[in-house]
Amino acid sequence: MYAHPGPAGISVRAPAGLVAGPQGVRTVGVTSEAGLTSQPGPDEALIGVLPPVFPEWLGDRNFNAAHGCRFAYVVGEMARGIASADMVIAGAQAGLMAFFGSAGLSIPDVDEAIQKIQAALGTSIRNWGANLIHSPQEPHMEMDFAELMLARGVSNISASAFMRLQPAIVYLSAKGLTRAADGSIQRRTHIFAKISRVEVARPFLSPAPEAMLAPLVEAGKLTAEEAALARLVPVAEDITVEADSGGHTDNRPLTVLLPMILNLAQEMAAEVGYARPARVGVGGGLGTPAALASAFAAGAAYVVTGSVNQAAIESALSDDGRHMLAGASMTDIAMAPAADMFEMGVEVQVLKRGTMFAQRGKELYRIFRTYDSIEAMPEEERAAMEQKVLGRSVDDIWADTVSFFQHRDPREIERAQQNPKHRMALIFRWYLFMGAQWARSGEEVRRGDYQIWCGPAMGAFNEWASGSFLEPVDNRTTVQIGLNLMEGAAWLTRAHQLRLAGVPLGAADLTYSPRPLR
Repeated sequence: MYAHPGPAGISVRAPAGLVAGPQGVRTVGVTSEAGLTSQPGPDEALIGVLPPVFPEWLGDRNFNAAHGCRFAYVVGEMARGIASADMVIAGAQAGLMAFFGSAGLSIPDVDEAIQKIQAALGTSIRNWGANLIHSPQEPHMEMDFAELMLARGVSNISASAFMRLQPAIVYLSAKGLTRAADGSIQRRTHIFAKISRVEVARPFLSPAPEAMLAPLVEAGKLTAEEAALARLVPVAEDITVEADSGGHTDNRPLTVLLPMILNLAQEMAAEVGYARPARVGVGGGLGTPAALASAFAAGAAYVVTGSVNQAAIESALSDDGRHMLAGASMTDIAMAPAADMFEMGVEVQVLKRGTMFAQRGKELYRIFRTYDSIEAMPEEERAAMEQKVLGRSVDDIWADTVSFFQHRDPREIERAQQNPKHRMALIFRWYLFMGAQWARSGEEVRRGDYQIWCGPAMGAFNEWASGSFLEPVDNRTTVQIGLNLMEGAAWLTRAHQLRLAGVPLGAADLTYSPRPLR
């Protein structure tokens, strides 16, 4: 795998000899897999010896050891099952870490997917997990999810959209903590905390708070020993710094945020006395080998991709939606209201090209801020909203909403009957929710209402893939996307090393084009 001819005819493992380069590259010794080194000719000087750079070596190798991965590469948890069971299975079997996109799905639907993954992977493959998303509108869902993950023995949980710790996260983190024979603390469940702010990262990097541990012990969910061990380790040993990503995002600049969180992890380890700092990975804006290489060079322990995997054939997004993504450029994105946090004004980043979802969602939020109820709207404005935005009458939408929440959470209907403003919010959340559903099912008559979570990385990926075998959507598999991004990142890392050694490089040496890998 990854074998290429190197300088002076030595067969090296890529990308050790990947960058053939212009004249003069032979003046750099390159260590082969056999341990041999190219020797300079009589008129050449040996100016450096470079060991191989394996894609498997990018990032923190402790990450690979801890989670049973071959690569420090994570297939991110795109919500509503878009990061499907099939995507998780394919990624995990290839040695990638992969998370199922459980956010927004019912507990029975999540359970069905988990059982499918476990049936395919067995018990020996453990480099996969599922997503726990903050659910402020339905807080009971968080604990129900935690109970399911523990019952099914899922060992990796990615926690996203949390602004502060919640009991379900502490429960998952602390449950099953034990002392090994050498005195180290062993985890049953690993928490990957996705954060975009220092103040949010700090609680995850701290031991679980007593205010949450004590009630869990009292309720019989944790033993006293588990709670005692939880006071000695961070809630999460893997922190994902989220930059400019699709979906929920604060649009943070990676080069500013990552060093701050790396420093914080070091400080917290020294302050509390951890055996080692938490691993800090990155997600958001990663759609090309250069982006991955720069993230690893900046100190990332692992990388997380999201938007680019939505166009993969294993994605649960519709074929129509995948083709829309494949035509996106870096600027074809916009912010729109989030269905799960609509009343709070939280936004998500979505595809703009080919859909009016962002504009229509923002119009609904303007109406929500302007009026106290649907009935308070002028009749003419209400009619325009039904025709041009919702595409259905408010009465029909409310009937569907009542039917949905009677099974999901009847308390929402009771609250709406007492609070007209909340009734308005539920009606508008129907549109935001259905936008993602239509994109998944491929309701082409509602293409203008598709909600497709997307960050600028999608456009960068499309430009990089243009003209290669990855340009056609049907060739975009989760594994080929991941392997090519990692291979390319290793290629560019080696090119940078050669440049530091004083080797003049051409444009071709600094470019990696996608190719079929296995």
